[in-house]
Amino acid sequence: MIKYIQKTELMNFRNFNYFLSLIFIIIFSSYSAQKNFISDADIKFDNEAYFSAIDLYKKGEVKEKDINEKGRINFQLAECYRYSVEPAQAQTYYQRAIKLKYHEKDANIYLLLADVLKEQGEYQSALENIKKYLEINAEDAKATEALASCEKAIEWKENPTKHMIQNEILINSDHYDFSPTWGDKKHNVLIFASAREGSTGDGIDARTGESFMDLWSTTRDNNGKWSEPQLLPNSINTKDNEGPAVLSSKGDQIFFTRCPREKKINLGCEIFHAEKKGNSWTQAEKVQLKPEGADTLSCGHPAINSTMRYMIFSADFPGGYGGKDLWMSEYDKREDSWLSPTNLGADINTDGDEMFPYLSEDNTLYFSSNGYIGLGGLDVFKAESTGDKTWGNAENLQYPINSPEHDFGIIFERGSDKRGYITSSRVDLGGKGKDDLYNFNLPEIQFSLSVFVSNKETNEQIPGVTIKVTGIDTSTAGGIVSEYVQTTDGEGKAIFEEISKGKRYILKDMVYEIEVEKDSFLVARNQISTINEENSKRFLEEVYLIPIVDESGEAAVIDFPEVQYALDKAELLIDANVNSEDSLDFLYATLMDNPNIVIELQAHTDCRGSDKYNKKLSQRRAQSCVDYLISKGIPKERMVPVGYGEDRPRMESLECGAIDKLSTKEEQEAAHQKNRRTQFIVLSTDYSPDSEE
Repeated sequence: MIKYIQKTELMNFRNFNYFLSLIFIIIFSSYSAQKNFISDADIKFDNEAYFSAIDLYKKGEVKEKDINEKGRINFQLAECYRYSVEPAQAQTYYQRAIKLKYHEKDANIYLLLADVLKEQGEYQSALENIKKYLEINAEDAKATEALASCEKAIEWKENPTKHMIQNEILINSDHYDFSPTWGDKKHNVLIFASAREGSTGDGIDARTGESFMDLWSTTRDNNGKWSEPQLLPNSINTKDNEGPAVLSSKGDQIFFTRCPREKKINLGCEIFHAEKKGNSWTQAEKVQLKPEGADTLSCGHPAINSTMRYMIFSADFPGGYGGKDLWMSEYDKREDSWLSPTNLGADINTDGDEMFPYLSEDNTLYFSSNGYIGLGGLDVFKAESTGDKTWGNAENLQYPINSPEHDFGIIFERGSDKRGYITSSRVDLGGKGKDDLYNFNLPEIQFSLSVFVSNKETNEQIPGVTIKVTGIDTSTAGGIVSEYVQTTDGEGKAIFEEISKGKRYILKDMVYEIEVEKDSFLVARNQISTINEENSKRFLEEVYLIPIVDESGEAAVIDFPEVQYALDKAELLIDANVNSEDSLDFLYATLMDNPNIVIELQAHTDCRGSDKYNKKLSQRRAQSCVDYLISKGIPKERMVPVGYGEDRPRMESLECGAIDKLSTKEEQEAAHQKNRRTQFIVLSTDYSPDSEE
């Protein structure tokens, strides 16, 4: 019995120990596995395998009990999503990390959260988080700049440029499609990077969760339609990632980015080169640009000038300003090699990332950066050439070329800085997925002029009127740069719109004099200006010609603004309320516009006072008008002053007897006022200075 009991106890003891061991093993294995998830995730993150790291962090975070580590894991998840260009997901995990008090360890989380909020266009929320950061680090210049950036982004979105942006739906896929470059000298072939199905590399890229990227090409037909994209050959595309490229101006050489991969080793990207032989490409070879021993550093995104004298590219080489900078290497033709790169300097590079350079035909440098004030993510900037191989004065291309999300890889159509292609991760214009290619166009500001001519007396439209439009450039000596003549049609209109395809009558930053002329009418002039006009506009000019003969063929009496005189005097009335010289300036302009007419200037009085006195008074008044016009430079031979006194009431019912019968003094005074007038008729239309005596 004793032996049995001892044996049984021994067995129970052994079973108990086994149980404890089993529990320990299970707990240890779970703990070890948990720790392995996080440590493996950290390794993946350090090697930029963000897609793989996300899954591992999530598995480890579920069982993590330590609040500090849990906060760190959520922060790392946010960083993975930020680098994977998924700002909404990044926002979620930054906010979770803040709830776990991660901001007490690293206040920069507020700025990072603000960045991904900006990428979603949530500028007010971004501002709030930047202000939270500034409460902790009030003197931080970078945060102050971020605050200004948000405010500027709001301003740019509220005042967009005139660019039109359109998704290239025939080219784009549901995967990454980015960084276009011209594949031929006529700009009818487009080469771009894509992670679409059918890529050369097999498997999934641990960084993006997509297929490995290759270079593809598409061709534009005569109707502007792009063909189904095709893979470039295996001499260029490999199982690795191939990315942003540039071709020589002749299209016979290609430089492109390749990012080799090896397990658990972060090999940086390189620039490769191949030449076109017939219809195929030679095997691509590496362009040696990295410093010695810098295998883990990266360079890529090549741009070359038209003569292939130098190459600009993005790299994280030592001696930069932070992040990725733009560098330049010159080509040594004698040695057939590219020289050691030099940094483009602080006029271009910032402590952020400068990438995706492009050199336009006029040697302007375009690039993308997140280190300047911008709308969010990468923005496209333009830097003017400031000397031989130097650039500066970087300028944000604003909204809508730039969006709250990432915008990069800009190129332009041949001979234009207004039309081209760009890559964007924006979602508001029908993006098909991830990064997409978009075309953009800055519609030319166009002006047109429509002139409608009518008879001022009858309001009838006048056909056969000669319209002369003279274009004047006020910034140049001489000024006149164009002159066009048309005749009004049966409806009395003439339209100055398009001379021929691409050529227009009315141009920007000009002044246009309009002269309207027809026999038996006074010439009329007008003026329009397109200076400082920022939008397309159709100018509509209604011109009323004044007839100089009436329906019976007699000289027509022509009114002009009322001229007033001092009481019972011939002097032109000029006081605080009236300036009769201003009224006569209308007649002066008429005489200047019609230099061949001779007029009779008529002055009339009302019927009060003697006929003899009124005639003398009206003659002196007519002479006062003529004297003023002579003082302005009108030859006296062109004007005949005639005082008619009370002889010619303006119309029937304004004779003295009829006026006396009006019921009130006010009505009588108004009638007398109508008779007190100054008018003119045209005596002849053949005056010339040579005819002066």
